[in-house]
Amino acid sequence: MDSPPQPPSRREGGAPDEGTALVPSDHASKYPVSRLAPPFELVDLAREIQDADRVLGAVVGGQLEVIAEQIRSLQEKAKGILERAERAGELHRAACNFRKRAGATYHLYRRTSGELYFSMLSPDEWGASTPHPFEGSYRLEVDMSWTRVDSAI
Repeated sequence: MDSPPQPPSRREGGAPDEGTALVPSDHASKYPVSRLAPPFELVDLAREIQDADRVLGAVVGGQLEVIAEQIRSLQEKAKGILERAERAGELHRAACNFRKRAGATYHLYRRTSGELYFSMLSPDEWGASTPHPFEGSYRLEVDMSWTRVDSAI
């Protein structure tokens, strides 16, 4: 018994042609594929997806690491700012019997009670003995922050 005749299928470029061989429809791809391209294998496609996922993971991981480093850097800067602000507040609360002016240098001492106070006299100007332990010399900046300076000033 003869197999039933297959309907003619189209050539890759257009309509059926009387003088050329036809490709049976069960061999035709439903996607436009070049005959010169290698055949697609499911394993190859899965490997390509896996490689893309691995590269994407590395790229995203690298970007997140950069962001994490930036966060750590910003945290350190914020910590420094808060420490300077705390110290500036402590210095502004120190006892002072004169009006402080920006640009001037003041000398910090600590009384036996633990109270801090500013003096215009440096330890050198007191002579042989200072009345209380010397804590440091500070210059008041225009922005009301303090800068520690040499005690010899």
